[in-house]
Amino acid sequence: MRNILKIVAVVVLLSVLVVLSLPFLLKTLYPLKYEDSIEVCSEKYNLDKYLVMGVISAESRFSEDAVSHKSAKGLMQLKDDTAYWCAEKYGIDGEIYEAEVNIEIGCAYLRYLLDLFGQDIENALAAYNAGQGNVKKWLADSRYSADGKNLDNIPYVETRDYVLRVQRRAQIYKKIYGN
Repeated sequence: MRNILKIVAVVVLLSVLVVLSLPFLLKTLYPLKYEDSIEVCSEKYNLDKYLVMGVISAESRFSEDAVSHKSAKGLMQLKDDTAYWCAEKYGIDGEIYEAEVNIEIGCAYLRYLLDLFGQDIENALAAYNAGQGNVKKWLADSRYSADGKNLDNIPYVETRDYVLRVQRRAQIYKKIYGN
């Protein structure tokens, strides 16, 4: 009987320690940097800040020096041509690797994609990952969209996984850092 009580006491103590350390563990797994820039740019471009956090987390894990195998750069993994086009369209000055500039260009581009695809987050995220041309083709193809407005199936596994990953991370960021 004593051994059972000791085991129960240890399990309870460990459970309490896990619960108390959970916020720390979650913040370690899902770090948040550049919160002020995310807040300002999300507000400026009328975006959910947790969605922006999800994009940054999925794209670069908050590493401002990140470069992808496709030469996308910075926190929000912007390709040069997209970044320059978007910076010109929205009047954004600065270097793509500057965290604040990268976040603003990424937010402006995400707002553009949301506007282009009727505020549909999944379509916008798919376009952020695979390009707006691909999403337009998929929407026009009955194999991928029954109504021409919503994607029922994303043919690129990488893009399908990306959309789910960003949405999942946005939810996690909201749970961890939400007010």
